Amino acid sequence: MDDELNALRRSRMRWNTPLSEPHAELLLDRMALGDGRLVDLGCGWGELLLRAAAKAPGLRATGVDTDVTGLERGRSAARERGLAVEFTESDAATWDGPADRAFCIGSAHAFGSTKAALARLARVVPAGRVLYGDGFWAAPPAPAALEIFGPDTLTLPALLDAAAAAGWRVLHVSTAGRLEWDDFESTSKLAWQEWLLAHPADPRAGGVREWLDERLRQYVRDYRGVLGLAYLVLAR
Repeated sequence: MDDELNALRRSRMRWNTPLSEPHAELLLDRMALGDGRLVDLGCGWGELLLRAAAKAPGLRATGVDTDVTGLERGRSAARERGLAVEFTESDAATWDGPADRAFCIGSAHAFGSTKAALARLARVVPAGRVLYGDGFWAAPPAPAALEIFGPDTLTLPALLDAAAAAGWRVLHVSTAGRLEWDDFESTSKLAWQEWLLAHPADPRAGGVREWLDERLRQYVRDYRGVLGLAYLVLAR
């Protein structure tokens, strides 16, 4: 797809993860935010980072990502809200820190694996807390789900074991609910659905329609209720 449609695709999303407003507030509370440095590795447009900065004005907040469109959206939101949040175009896996707090949600792939991400985060936050979000198998996956998400996805017990093996204490565990997942999957497609309804004769409409229909089929057929998303507040 062209730049216009790519920029539009996530525009109706609050954040790029299955997470409700109350759930987000709970996680921010568990992070015990105060003064110090907070980094969001794989921040996208950094909505949760922006909310953390608004909640704890003493934070030095930095978002790190390679998605230029997402970073510019984050910078624009920071300006509109009067928040001194820095957005840096960089590979999350090579950001060294140190930081007192970190977010890393849905970005394990940037580090190569879940275990690699947890180990790297231990270097970034040598003493402090991390909000770590990652997929896990909530039910045994069929071959189609394995093909979409890869063989390295862990079960929830294995994910907790991996965190412990990397030297983390698990202060909080919660998982995305079915409504959070349904809302996430729907809003991730909503801007393109609305565009398609408004531009049915556009030369790009066929490709958009095919992409949307296939993603909806995959969700309801292959991984709804099978892939979970765990939110862990980790400390060391």
